[in-house]
Amino acid sequence: MTEPLGADLTRLAALHGVAVSFRPSPDRTVTASADAVTRALAALGVDAGTPEATRAALAARERELAGRLLPPTVVRWSDGDGPDALADLPEGTRLLIETEQGETRASLAQLPPGVHTVTATAPDGRTARAHLVVAPPRLPTPAGRSYGLLVQLYSLLSGRSWGMGDLGDLAELAGWAGRALGVGFVQVNPLHAAVPGAPTDPSPYRPSSRRFPDPVHLRIEDVPEFAYVTDPERLRELRERAARLRETVLGKGALIDRDAVWELKREALELIAAVPLGPGRRAAYCDFLAREGQSLEDHATWCALAEVHGSDWHRWPQGLRDPRSADTARARLELMDRVDLHSRLAWLTDTQLTAAQRTAREAGMPLGIVHDLAVGVHPGGADAWAQQDHLAAGMSVGAPPDAFNARGQDWGLPPWRPDRLAESGYAPYRRLLRALFRYAGALRIDHVMGLFRLWWVPQGEPPTEGTYVRYDAEAMLALLVLEASRAGAVVIGEDLGTVEPGVREALRERGVLGTSVLWFERDWDGDGRPLAPDAWRADCLATATTHDLPSTAARLTGEHVELRDRLDLLNRPVEEERAEAAADTGEWLDLLSRLDLLQGTGGGADTSSEEAEIQAVHRFLLRTPARMIGVWLPDAVGDRRPQNLPGTWDQYPNWRLPVADAEGRPVTLEELAASPRLHALMEVLREEG
Repeated sequence: MTEPLGADLTRLAALHGVAVSFRPSPDRTVTASADAVTRALAALGVDAGTPEATRAALAARERELAGRLLPPTVVRWSDGDGPDALADLPEGTRLLIETEQGETRASLAQLPPGVHTVTATAPDGRTARAHLVVAPPRLPTPAGRSYGLLVQLYSLLSGRSWGMGDLGDLAELAGWAGRALGVGFVQVNPLHAAVPGAPTDPSPYRPSSRRFPDPVHLRIEDVPEFAYVTDPERLRELRERAARLRETVLGKGALIDRDAVWELKREALELIAAVPLGPGRRAAYCDFLAREGQSLEDHATWCALAEVHGSDWHRWPQGLRDPRSADTARARLELMDRVDLHSRLAWLTDTQLTAAQRTAREAGMPLGIVHDLAVGVHPGGADAWAQQDHLAAGMSVGAPPDAFNARGQDWGLPPWRPDRLAESGYAPYRRLLRALFRYAGALRIDHVMGLFRLWWVPQGEPPTEGTYVRYDAEAMLALLVLEASRAGAVVIGEDLGTVEPGVREALRERGVLGTSVLWFERDWDGDGRPLAPDAWRADCLATATTHDLPSTAARLTGEHVELRDRLDLLNRPVEEERAEAAADTGEWLDLLSRLDLLQGTGGGADTSSEEAEIQAVHRFLLRTPARMIGVWLPDAVGDRRPQNLPGTWDQYPNWRLPVADAEGRPVTLEELAASPRLHALMEVLREEG
């Protein structure tokens, strides 16, 4: 049994947003260990290692808060009164506001949206400066209902891919799906820059940088300088090798090999980068460099240093571990050619991402490409190196034990420090959002609950020995609404699993959509049976499955249980798992039948056929009030295999499978466009949507 925490430590933790307990269920409270709380405080720069240090830190924090005029960041919603922090200032306090647009104001009245600076001068002479976030009250509701496709981009190979799906394939998919299928969006996995190495971590949710995209996604032939390479024979050889690599995946059952793809593309891109840019292209590149500034310089410098010293900056020479050191500045000069190359690759990738979104909108999509924001970054990668002052050293993000995972989870991602974010006016968070919204019609935020709190796990400890640390959700939400509104974009929060009370309500109030997956939508507060379609929430993206779940075909047939049994992942006899899965599926099929959704399907007279049932599942989604309906693209051709099987590492080929049909044969983009099964499913959405 965990020993109770002392009163001083409990009070100190509360003043720094560190939880001393959590509730995995409404009827159960778990107390955090004193060690977890102490180490979380240490990561925030607070010494609570001894009772004496705890008392001193508590007294210092209380003095600081008592004498503080303003917190470092305050929020004003444009439809409301001034922030409480400003309203509580001593009578007679003078305000001076420097707006983001360069104006000077003495009043909060009619401030434009943006991140401004406010200076407060109290009658007793004390002054304080704070970042003032002025945001619209909520994001606009999407105009009308839309349906779209969900796909992991690497898995979508065409006859022109170099062994994995790329941005050319994304543009082709968007152009075709918008015009021929009438879809409103295409959602893809995070396209963030990966940590280089051999082998590269294939998970798109553990990137080197969330701030910049990965050039492995480039369509080489679409780079304008490709046509002017001075060694076309070498390019031809690389393209032939790429064709063989593509054929091993599509025709010989090989897994997607991201490292092999990147090796070919890297060499091709170095040839392309040797071609001088024309005046217009040079001007566009210079604009990109100026716009991205220090962030791009840091990213490109890390990439260049990683080529020399390896991809974990913790193992670099001491002087290079600090991005602002004199040693790093000298190394940057010595490696300037490589720094420029990586800057150029970031620009090229940004350009093709922007072109894909333009293609989607020109094809009639109201939203276009929905991009995905991972919850964090790899501890050894570019962002962790460049943003050390904003990250909690010695901590990792994860999840506490719950009904589905008794051991908890450690995702290996260093969390942002909420105090440093607030002090900077959330500068790295703002830059991240602004970059993604440049080419996203909508943004999905993985584990959106992280805007409110994150489970911090001390390094070297199991996930059970963590604790929650709270963030300023109002500031995080205000900046999200501000940047999304500026871009005219929709925001979707991935709010699956255990969600703190009040979180979904706060997100809905600000116009952030949730995520609803059919198999999880049950009347958990009542009889536990499948939730009727009219009982679903409207403010959500509704889908049958996700990249972390079994495909719909596998769930309907029970093959997901057999897969986990083969991999020895079951915690109880396989017979029990089969029976529970069959009962779960049976309840849903019974509801589909009672709603008459299994009739008139593409399955013909055999309305119990798998294809008919998949169509019925999507008919059901259309019966809900959900504003967005997503179709997992592999479902459209009967793919059995999940793209990721949580709880596995090398037992299963996570993130390396191409889209395939019911027999496991890879299906190209061109074959998808001609698939009768896909067209029959999409016709269901067109007719009933």
